Amino acid sequence: MSSSSRLRQYLHDEGPLILDGGLATELEAQGIHLQGDPLWSARLLHTNPQAIRDAHYRYLLSGADVVTTATYQASVTGFIDHLNVTSEHARELLMSGVQLAKEMTDRFVSERCSTGQMRPLVAGSVGPYGAFLHNGSEYTGAYAEKMSIEDLKGWHRPQVECLAAAGADLVAFETIPSIKEAEAVVELLREFPNCDAWLSFSCKDGKHISDGSRFTDAVQIANRSTQLVAVGVNCCPPELVEPLLDSAGSLLSPDLSWVVYPNSGEDWNTQQGWLTSEKRSATIPKLGHTWRKQGAALIGGCCRIGPAHIAELRQELKGSCMSAKRLD
Repeated sequence: MSSSSRLRQYLHDEGPLILDGGLATELEAQGIHLQGDPLWSARLLHTNPQAIRDAHYRYLLSGADVVTTATYQASVTGFIDHLNVTSEHARELLMSGVQLAKEMTDRFVSERCSTGQMRPLVAGSVGPYGAFLHNGSEYTGAYAEKMSIEDLKGWHRPQVECLAAAGADLVAFETIPSIKEAEAVVELLREFPNCDAWLSFSCKDGKHISDGSRFTDAVQIANRSTQLVAVGVNCCPPELVEPLLDSAGSLLSPDLSWVVYPNSGEDWNTQQGWLTSEKRSATIPKLGHTWRKQGAALIGGCCRIGPAHIAELRQELKGSCMSAKRLD
């Protein structure tokens, strides 16, 4: 049985898998300043890899079945531009994101896992082209209007090459705002036939992704890929998830599950960052039951969701006992 078949079978039989929360959220909670950095958490792959290890481990201790690498805002070009490193070193830094996460899953398995328990997975994060632009356009997708599908494939290819070569269990195409970019990454994935992936979109309301395209059309694009195990949404307010999944539920391929990891529901300001408010979403663990009933097999959190929220989510959806299956 192929790795994707094993993963799909596990999701069908034993899901949902609990994803981690916001990596930058946890790093900032530990006193690391990231706001305004064009590389965001990815800079720490170069300057402070131990902080990334520690953040991954805290999410594993909180009950995450999947940890996501610190490569969302990482790219070969970005590392060359902002760290003044060679192309070879930039690729090594990208691959190190997977290696750090694997180190921590190895440590977690040796120290905490019982026999027969599923080994946590490592998802190699690939952010949209707009994340490299560092201007908030991953929440509009406006840049895609002036780019071809081949342009977008060319941009994403080095990142996927590095994550695949480093041995990520699957690739997470995250916060994709544009139908065109979704088409590009689905096409690109065919160049890496041994890679499984999920594809998640940033969304503007309960029916549309960020560029204004209908979420139903986005799901139809995901249906074209035999390598995607899940499609869904991330970094949107939690209250948008249910209507989005409802809008496209009848279109979801039998081979696909939903992946869902919204943010806290607080507001983002490009000048000030996250605006703290009472809207902070302790609701994600409760809403998780609804998303699971809708078919979500991978559920977690994004920005402003930390280990305590993930621990609560796991308790709500899976109880205190850990999974009894392995994914060997």
